[in-house]
Amino acid sequence: MSQSRLSNYSVNRIKLSPVILLAAVLISSNLQALTLQQAEQLAIASDPAIEGYRVTASSFKDESVADDTLPDPRLSLGAVNVPVDSFDLQQEQMTQLKVGIRQDFPRGDVLAIKQQQSQHLSRAALSMADDAQLKILRDVRETYLNLFYEISAYQIIRETRQLFSELVKITESNYAAGRVNQQDVVLAGLELARLDDRSTKIQAREESYRTSLSQWIGDIAWHDITGAFPQLPALPEEVDLNQLIPQHPLIRAESEKVNASKQMTEMARQEYKPGWSLLLDYGFRSGNNPDGTERSDFATAIVSLDVPLFTGNRQDRRVSANEKKISASRYAKDDQLRKLKQLYEKNYHLWQRLQERELLYKNSLLTAARNNTKASLKAYQSGVTEFNTLMRAEITELDVRLEDLRVRVDRAVTQANILYVVGDPDNEKL
Repeated sequence: MSQSRLSNYSVNRIKLSPVILLAAVLISSNLQALTLQQAEQLAIASDPAIEGYRVTASSFKDESVADDTLPDPRLSLGAVNVPVDSFDLQQEQMTQLKVGIRQDFPRGDVLAIKQQQSQHLSRAALSMADDAQLKILRDVRETYLNLFYEISAYQIIRETRQLFSELVKITESNYAAGRVNQQDVVLAGLELARLDDRSTKIQAREESYRTSLSQWIGDIAWHDITGAFPQLPALPEEVDLNQLIPQHPLIRAESEKVNASKQMTEMARQEYKPGWSLLLDYGFRSGNNPDGTERSDFATAIVSLDVPLFTGNRQDRRVSANEKKISASRYAKDDQLRKLKQLYEKNYHLWQRLQERELLYKNSLLTAARNNTKASLKAYQSGVTEFNTLMRAEITELDVRLEDLRVRVDRAVTQANILYVVGDPDNEKL
């Protein structure tokens, strides 16, 4: 994007948020141009989804500590068998002031199982944070690459327009001298107007991509970007999908969800076992016996047990329901495995074909189009060919240059999609 076009955007769009301040530091080190790597860092640093998953993981981790702790004991205080005619604590032998404590013990290994479930959910949330980071990298790269294409295509068209403007002047001069007909002048003006229309369309798409990029990095997306073609991490030479995809963060998260569902089933099975509680209390009696001796105090110890006799409509149903949830989680995991494998294979085959096209343009088409334009211009200047032949040669060279750029950008976008599946070797550095 040229400096004159950059000046069209007001500096008031830049907000002094922490992300923008970070962007200012990054960009100042690179001649005021935003690179792809800087955009990636900004997007990851400011994304709320990643932090949301990490906070969720931390909450489950805290819950796992609490889940393996016995319920708080219950303290009871009271007066028992108090006569209501006098409320005299010494009148009746049965009157007691009691203090007791009760501790409940959950069924079977519920506490340990519940702790394991929270740990699985915590690891699932951390894996989802990693997956969210990979997705952000993929989406930012795709948007930045398409933005790079539009800016570069605009520059290519402006270069061609400058040449066309010179051809229009030459054609008008030749028409005035009677060496060409009016149709050549009209054709030259038409092609010039069509180039202006293409430039306007490109500017509209550029602004659209900048708007999309701004959702991750804020208003700094409207800044200038570097002119060098964006570089992505290299793809691994050999990939074993059966080993690689199960280690993808999305699949790790699904695996942890399956394990959490298994713990739910184990907790349901624990309901076949009795829960129990222990009650200890001490009863103080005031007053004296008829023979003048002090009344004895009472101590009580009670153990209570649940008796799970009617299991058909509760325990059995809960176990069955949770087993079905395990199956559902496994199906969700298998579906994600299938989608990731299909995404890799689709993009890898496309990446290979685009590589072949890129070499074709580099080694053949660009040179042939350039030579065709030079030959047409020489022939036109010698009066051998007509003006429309020269115009077709110029337009063909323009289209070939734009298609070469499109192929290289599409190949990089495809590479970004593959990196999402296989993992990003630079991801740990961001």
